[in-house]
Amino acid sequence: MTDPIPSQILKAKRALVCGIANEYSIAYGCAKAFRELGADLAITYATDKARAYVEPLARQLEAPIFMPLDVSRPGDLEAVFARIEAEWNRLDVLVHSIAWAPAQDLQGGLLNCSAEGFSKAMDISCHSFIRMARMAAPLMKDGGTMFTMSYYGANKVVSNYNVMGPVKAALEASARYLAYELGPKGIRVHPISPGPLKTRAASGLKDFDLLLNEAAERAPLGELVDIMDVGFTCAFLATPYARRLSGETVYVDGGVHIMA
Repeated sequence: MTDPIPSQILKAKRALVCGIANEYSIAYGCAKAFRELGADLAITYATDKARAYVEPLARQLEAPIFMPLDVSRPGDLEAVFARIEAEWNRLDVLVHSIAWAPAQDLQGGLLNCSAEGFSKAMDISCHSFIRMARMAAPLMKDGGTMFTMSYYGANKVVSNYNVMGPVKAALEASARYLAYELGPKGIRVHPISPGPLKTRAASGLKDFDLLLNEAAERAPLGELVDIMDVGFTCAFLATPYARRLSGETVYVDGGVHIMA
């Protein structure tokens, strides 16, 4: 008989979680799961407006590091990692849950997407993860785990997902290459693909409620996932129990992605 999983299996681990907008955010589910399992948290917020929603959550999770982070603003990333190095001198877990595209490009179909909009979506939603990984890797002195959030639309066409489909496909490919490059340092990289969730980011997609209803009907488990399903999946992947897993896109969607 195996021993039960320790309730504080991530105790003394240090996790940076980027992308919390409010209590419905996938990133918040990750932060809450990590904290329940004992990890210390660094939490960022994107704008002054978002701070009002995120700061109470950071206090609730007892995060000793709480900082602004707009990945498109020069110096923000460097400031976050400088603070982590100064206070912790190491990092064990990184969560990148950041995605953005201009509304007109997101809602207008890929054929009509502007070059500027495509470039901005790619930089903020994909390349920012590469930049984070570059800064995080030297702090993962004893290995670590990096996560980024994708979606089924990276691999199959989803109506109205538009420019984010190619962008998320690039993100998943980037995660695989980072897993290859960082593997020798004991750093594992996971693209996570949650099923549709009612998050602020998803609200920008046309007919998103129809997508939610369809996913619930098609899921073998018969129901949608929630942010804690995603959070505890990431928490498991950050433990020694998942020490030989890296580079695969992990679906947390109740089995929707297996259906024709």
